[in-house]
Amino acid sequence: MLKLTAAVATALFVTASPLAYAQTATTAQSDHPSAAELKKLTDLRIDLVKAALQMTPDQTKLWPPVENAIRARAEGRQARLAKIRETMGKRAEESRSEVLENRDPIAFMQRRAEALSQRSADLNKLAEAWQPLYKTLSPEQRKRMAALAIFVFHDMSDAIERRRAEAEEDE
Repeated sequence: MLKLTAAVATALFVTASPLAYAQTATTAQSDHPSAAELKKLTDLRIDLVKAALQMTPDQTKLWPPVENAIRARAEGRQARLAKIRETMGKRAEESRSEVLENRDPIAFMQRRAEALSQRSADLNKLAEAWQPLYKTLSPEQRKRMAALAIFVFHDMSDAIERRRAEAEEDE
Protein backbone atom coordinates (compact mmCIF):
# COMPACT_ATOMS: atom_id res chain seq x y z
CA MET A 1 0.00 0.00 0.00
CA LEU A 2 2.77 2.43 0.95
CA LYS A 3 4.70 1.72 -2.25
CA LEU A 4 1.61 2.23 -4.38
CA THR A 5 0.73 5.46 -2.59
CA ALA A 6 4.28 6.70 -3.11
CA ALA A 7 4.11 5.74 -6.79
CA VAL A 8 0.79 7.52 -7.23
CA ALA A 9 2.10 10.62 -5.44
CA THR A 10 5.22 10.62 -7.60
CA ALA A 11 3.16 10.23 -10.76
CA LEU A 12 0.92 13.10 -9.72
CA PHE A 13 3.91 15.33 -8.99
CA VAL A 14 5.46 14.47 -12.32
CA THR A 15 2.24 15.18 -14.24
CA ALA A 16 1.18 18.23 -12.24
CA SER A 17 4.54 19.97 -11.95
CA PRO A 18 4.87 20.94 -15.64
CA LEU A 19 1.34 22.33 -15.59
CA ALA A 20 2.01 24.33 -12.45
CA TYR A 21 5.14 25.75 -14.05
CA ALA A 22 3.28 26.41 -17.28
CA GLN A 23 0.50 28.21 -15.41
CA THR A 24 3.00 30.39 -13.58
CA ALA A 25 4.92 31.21 -16.74
CA THR A 26 1.84 31.78 -18.87
CA THR A 27 0.09 33.86 -16.24
CA ALA A 28 2.96 36.31 -16.33
CA GLN A 29 2.57 36.55 -20.11
CA SER A 30 -1.25 36.81 -19.95
CA ASP A 31 -1.32 33.58 -21.90
CA HIS A 32 -3.27 30.46 -21.04
CA PRO A 33 -2.73 26.75 -21.59
CA SER A 34 -4.03 25.61 -24.93
CA ALA A 35 -6.99 23.27 -25.29
CA ALA A 36 -4.56 20.52 -26.29
CA GLU A 37 -2.50 21.06 -23.12
CA LEU A 38 -5.61 20.97 -20.96
CA LYS A 39 -6.80 17.81 -22.71
CA LYS A 40 -3.41 16.22 -22.11
CA LEU A 41 -3.62 17.12 -18.42
CA THR A 42 -7.09 15.56 -18.20
CA ASP A 43 -5.78 12.43 -19.93
CA LEU A 44 -2.91 12.23 -17.43
CA ARG A 45 -5.27 12.62 -14.49
CA ILE A 46 -7.54 9.88 -15.83
CA ASP A 47 -4.57 7.57 -16.38
CA LEU A 48 -3.38 8.30 -12.84
CA VAL A 49 -6.73 7.36 -11.32
CA LYS A 50 -6.95 4.19 -13.40
CA ALA A 51 -3.43 3.18 -12.38
CA ALA A 52 -4.13 3.86 -8.72
CA LEU A 53 -7.32 1.80 -8.72
CA GLN A 54 -5.89 -1.24 -10.49
CA MET A 55 -9.37 -2.26 -11.60
CA THR A 56 -10.48 -5.80 -12.28
CA PRO A 57 -11.91 -6.65 -15.73
CA ASP A 58 -15.47 -6.42 -14.33
CA GLN A 59 -14.72 -3.02 -12.82
CA THR A 60 -13.16 -1.82 -16.06
CA LYS A 61 -16.55 -2.29 -17.72
CA LEU A 62 -17.95 0.33 -15.32
CA TRP A 63 -15.16 2.84 -16.08
CA PRO A 64 -16.37 4.57 -19.31
CA PRO A 65 -19.15 6.63 -17.65
CA VAL A 66 -16.67 7.78 -15.00
CA GLU A 67 -14.13 8.81 -17.63
CA ASN A 68 -16.82 10.61 -19.64
CA ALA A 69 -17.97 12.49 -16.52
CA ILE A 70 -14.38 13.48 -15.68
CA ARG A 71 -13.89 14.78 -19.22
CA ALA A 72 -17.24 16.62 -19.21
CA ARG A 73 -16.38 18.26 -15.90
CA ALA A 74 -12.99 19.36 -17.24
CA GLU A 75 -14.63 20.78 -20.37
CA GLY A 76 -17.18 22.63 -18.25
CA ARG A 77 -14.40 24.14 -16.18
CA GLN A 78 -12.55 25.21 -19.31
CA ALA A 79 -15.71 26.85 -20.65
CA ARG A 80 -16.26 28.75 -17.38
CA LEU A 81 -12.64 29.93 -17.37
CA ALA A 82 -12.92 31.04 -21.00
CA LYS A 83 -16.02 33.05 -20.09
CA ILE A 84 -14.14 34.69 -17.20
CA ARG A 85 -11.20 35.51 -19.49
CA GLU A 86 -13.63 37.03 -21.99
CA THR A 87 -15.21 39.20 -19.31
CA MET A 88 -11.81 40.21 -17.98
CA GLY A 89 -10.67 41.02 -21.52
CA LYS A 90 -13.59 43.40 -21.98
CA ARG A 91 -12.76 45.10 -18.70
CA ALA A 92 -9.03 45.32 -19.42
CA GLU A 93 -9.63 48.47 -21.43
CA GLU A 94 -11.26 50.19 -18.46
CA SER A 95 -9.31 51.99 -15.74
CA ARG A 96 -9.67 50.88 -12.14
CA SER A 97 -11.97 53.79 -11.38
CA GLU A 98 -14.18 52.89 -14.36
CA VAL A 99 -14.32 49.27 -13.21
CA LEU A 100 -15.40 50.40 -9.75
CA GLU A 101 -17.98 52.83 -11.14
CA ASN A 102 -19.44 50.24 -13.50
CA ARG A 103 -19.51 47.43 -10.95
CA ASP A 104 -22.91 45.78 -10.62
CA PRO A 105 -22.92 43.62 -7.47
CA ILE A 106 -26.30 42.06 -8.29
CA ALA A 107 -25.16 40.95 -11.74
CA PHE A 108 -21.94 39.65 -10.18
CA MET A 109 -23.89 37.58 -7.63
CA GLN A 110 -26.13 36.22 -10.38
CA ARG A 111 -23.15 35.23 -12.54
CA ARG A 112 -21.46 33.64 -9.54
CA ALA A 113 -24.64 31.73 -8.62
CA GLU A 114 -24.94 30.47 -12.20
CA ALA A 115 -21.31 29.32 -12.20
CA LEU A 116 -21.73 27.57 -8.84
CA SER A 117 -24.93 25.88 -10.04
CA GLN A 118 -23.11 24.58 -13.09
CA ARG A 119 -20.20 23.33 -10.98
CA SER A 120 -22.69 21.65 -8.64
CA ALA A 121 -24.46 19.94 -11.54
CA ASP A 122 -21.13 18.76 -12.97
CA LEU A 123 -20.04 17.39 -9.60
CA ASN A 124 -23.37 15.59 -9.14
CA LYS A 125 -22.95 13.97 -12.58
CA LEU A 126 -19.46 12.86 -11.61
CA ALA A 127 -20.70 11.38 -8.32
CA GLU A 128 -23.51 9.55 -10.14
CA ALA A 129 -21.02 8.15 -12.65
CA TRP A 130 -18.69 6.96 -9.88
CA GLN A 131 -21.36 5.32 -7.74
CA PRO A 132 -21.71 1.97 -9.58
CA LEU A 133 -17.94 1.54 -9.84
CA TYR A 134 -17.31 2.63 -6.26
CA LYS A 135 -19.70 -0.03 -4.96
CA THR A 136 -17.49 -2.72 -6.54
CA LEU A 137 -14.16 -1.43 -5.20
CA SER A 138 -12.31 -3.52 -2.65
CA PRO A 139 -11.35 -1.97 0.67
CA GLU A 140 -7.77 -1.64 -0.63
CA GLN A 141 -8.95 0.16 -3.78
CA ARG A 142 -11.11 2.48 -1.69
CA LYS A 143 -8.10 3.34 0.48
CA ARG A 144 -6.05 4.15 -2.63
CA MET A 145 -8.88 6.26 -4.02
CA ALA A 146 -9.23 8.13 -0.72
CA ALA A 147 -5.46 8.71 -0.52
CA LEU A 148 -5.42 10.01 -4.08
CA ALA A 149 -8.42 12.28 -3.42
CA ILE A 150 -6.82 13.73 -0.29
CA PHE A 151 -3.56 14.30 -2.14
CA VAL A 152 -5.34 15.98 -5.08
CA PHE A 153 -7.46 18.20 -2.83
CA HIS A 154 -4.36 19.22 -0.86
CA ASP A 155 -2.51 19.99 -4.09
CA MET A 156 -5.50 22.00 -5.36
CA SER A 157 -5.71 24.06 -2.17
CA ASP A 158 -1.98 24.81 -2.46
CA ALA A 159 -2.50 25.98 -6.05
CA ILE A 160 -5.40 28.20 -4.99
CA GLU A 161 -3.30 29.76 -2.24
CA ARG A 162 -0.45 30.41 -4.71
CA ARG A 163 -2.87 32.11 -7.11
CA ARG A 164 -4.30 34.26 -4.31
CA ALA A 165 -0.82 35.29 -3.24
CA GLU A 166 0.11 36.14 -6.85
CA ALA A 167 -3.08 38.16 -7.24
CA GLU A 168 -2.32 40.09 -4.06
CA GLU A 169 1.20 40.79 -5.29
CA ASP A 170 -0.18 42.09 -8.60
CA GLU A 171 -2.43 44.56 -6.81
